[in-house]
Amino acid sequence: MIRVIVVGNGMVGYKFCEKFIAKSGQEKYQITVFGEEPRRAYDRVHLSEYFGGKTADDLSLSTSEWYAENNITLNTSELITDINREEKTIHTHLEKTHTYDYLVLATGSSAFVPPIDGVEKEGVFVYRTIEDLDAIMAYAKKIKQKGATEAAVLGGGLLGLEAAKAVRDLGLNPHVVEFAPRLMPRQLDKGASDMLQSKIEELNIGIHLNKATQYIDGKERITGMMFAEDELLKVDMLVISAGIKPRDELARVSGLEVGLRGGVVVNNQMQTSDPSIFAIGEVALYNQNIYGLVAPGYEMADVAAEQILNGSKTMRETIDMSTQLKLIGVEVASFGDPFVENDAVTAIIYENKLSGIYKRINVTKDSKTLLGGILVGDSSDYNSLFQIYSNAMALPKNPEDLILGSRDGSEGSSLGSVLDLPDTAVICSCENVTKGSICCSLLDETCSNFSDVVKHTKATSGCGGCKPMVSDLVKATQKSLGKEVKDVICEHFSYTRQELFDLVKINKYENFYEVIDHHGKGDGCEVCKPVIASIFSSIYNDTANKHVTTQDTNDRFLANIQRNGTYSVVPRVAGGEITAEKLIVIGEVAKQFDLYTKITGAQRVDLFGAHLSDLPKIWKILIDNGFESGHAYGKSLRAVKSCVGNAWCRYGMDDSAGFAIELENRYKGIRSPHKLKGGVSACIRECAEARGKDFGLIAVEGGWNLYIAGNGGANPKHAVLLAEKIDKETVIKYMDRYLMYYIRTAGPLVRTATWLEKLDGGLEYLKEVIIEDSLGICETLEAEMQTLVNTFECEWKQVLEKPRLLKRFNHFVNSEEKDDNVVFVPLRDQKAPKAWS
Repeated sequence: MIRVIVVGNGMVGYKFCEKFIAKSGQEKYQITVFGEEPRRAYDRVHLSEYFGGKTADDLSLSTSEWYAENNITLNTSELITDINREEKTIHTHLEKTHTYDYLVLATGSSAFVPPIDGVEKEGVFVYRTIEDLDAIMAYAKKIKQKGATEAAVLGGGLLGLEAAKAVRDLGLNPHVVEFAPRLMPRQLDKGASDMLQSKIEELNIGIHLNKATQYIDGKERITGMMFAEDELLKVDMLVISAGIKPRDELARVSGLEVGLRGGVVVNNQMQTSDPSIFAIGEVALYNQNIYGLVAPGYEMADVAAEQILNGSKTMRETIDMSTQLKLIGVEVASFGDPFVENDAVTAIIYENKLSGIYKRINVTKDSKTLLGGILVGDSSDYNSLFQIYSNAMALPKNPEDLILGSRDGSEGSSLGSVLDLPDTAVICSCENVTKGSICCSLLDETCSNFSDVVKHTKATSGCGGCKPMVSDLVKATQKSLGKEVKDVICEHFSYTRQELFDLVKINKYENFYEVIDHHGKGDGCEVCKPVIASIFSSIYNDTANKHVTTQDTNDRFLANIQRNGTYSVVPRVAGGEITAEKLIVIGEVAKQFDLYTKITGAQRVDLFGAHLSDLPKIWKILIDNGFESGHAYGKSLRAVKSCVGNAWCRYGMDDSAGFAIELENRYKGIRSPHKLKGGVSACIRECAEARGKDFGLIAVEGGWNLYIAGNGGANPKHAVLLAEKIDKETVIKYMDRYLMYYIRTAGPLVRTATWLEKLDGGLEYLKEVIIEDSLGICETLEAEMQTLVNTFECEWKQVLEKPRLLKRFNHFVNSEEKDDNVVFVPLRDQKAPKAWS
């Protein structure tokens, strides 16, 4: 047998083994792996999930049987101390010697610790291994018992921000300290860094940029960090995550060539200066660079395995460093050259500070080539943009559509069909899986569905960012084969939402169990139960009170649950118009129940911090004073925003406020696949932002322009024009048809914008259905909508009128006591939930 020894049992070392045993000819080889840590290889990319409750076994990349099943010998807790290159042997700290024919160095990297006075003090940690995390958790628990609250993370890069999240999850107040003038300086420009900073600071994480730490303050343990100009940041713990340092000490003592700043020099075959020794991952210096991402490491592992097995594969000359990830709940991505600026390049930038979104793309002056870009706050376009960039695909006529979306409704995705991608397009960068390999696995019948493809190709098994595109490719390929592709709602029903809607309506089912007994299997789940409850509401106008046990938490308690287990109360304020008397009532309720109050973007008042058992008492007062539920918790109409209209505004061309009130009262309470928002503006100045809503009206000379399928939020879409210069009666007729058609045909949790984008024929087809009645269903749609309008009931009023419905509003089943674990802290003359600990 030919002996291959792998030194290092991290993600890349494991990937080398996985790649090696999948190749032909490997039967003649015996692989032996040595790792310093006491466990199997684990997923360091998702290391912060260890703080969220995942165990080392959960993060493990393999099972305990995997190595034996594949004839691989794994030695853990064993350090390699020397290599004898002449005799081709290695020596371990257990005084054992092993012979190799090929040696693979996959020793990875260690945390870079800057030479700062005092880094050896108690309370200073690095963030690299599970053992590091265990030590951080133990120390955090210890200092919290003494009342300590502040912790710093040195480093504002990817790992530093991950570490800040971990510190926050431990119940400490994190401060991120970065030497550079912006966060993630390798990936983000100043605008993107500013946006990320504002999003992170909203989470009460302090950001300190341009800070050079002079020394760690404290006698034996850390008490602070001293910056230049005697600026002291008092902290009780410090986690250093300021970069990586290649673990090349073994290469140095054995005489292998290393770079001036570290790293084992390798060629494009991943060979070191000794042809029998390979280096892969973060210890390898390839093209004068150390690559700290997992995708290049996996590619190096594949090349090394191929070379040892006498294959021909080599590393690409240029390594792509595109990145997509979620940091502390904020989506961040960069690709290509995110910073390029010269006379031949135009940067197109979209910034929305209200939504916390920053997007930048760099295109050539002739608008033909995408060179790179940055996304913060919303990275849903990343996969499309990355494919357009990496495959040098043609850009749309207006390149800004790539980040703003098409604004005339005539185009769908900026990428077009995923099948238009070349077969060589890399879909999964982590596993280097191409579009060709995904499609071929379906075309040659090796795979038959998404799960098969994942298992066969390993696509999506790394960071998971490619999952939407792999799913689209699987569906498109199945369609090309003439196979039926359905978006079934879950494993318990082999039907789409639209099919279940028809089944319920035709068979007149009235509860979940009738539906699952006749058309499903098992007991149902948290996905299908609320969907079917919503269908009952859309057909019969059943309120959430009729199907309590199948609703999600918010619909079950008719309120939005907040981060500390309390609830918010949102009475309806149609069109944003409210009398002084009603405002006083809201204020009195807030004072009586000590609620935090906030005026929302939907022109109403949210009351936060209500205990579950107080909800009926609060709503009793509100309903007695003429309020109704605002349905802020439901997948239904939230609000119709309006400007003041021509009653007050000298530019107003019509009564926008009056029309908004009429529309909100018409469609209130109607359940739909997702939430609905509307807007009415009295002129083209658009003070009500009607074109950012699911439906919007703008008064113009000669009537109203009706826009549909827009939304704000994480992925904003401009609404598109459905009809122009129409009167109010026609507006309501088209609105009835449009909303009812959406309710009948959209999938679960699909907003109107996405529904229209995926609708075959798009806007033009919808105009044919809604305006020209091409399907002959408009009369039915109008009648169904009118039935819903005529049968509206306020569900909070129902609760108060039926005592049996009140029973569910207690925190404890057997007691009327409130949850005494709920703790508030002061916040700008009001209160907020105390941070989790």
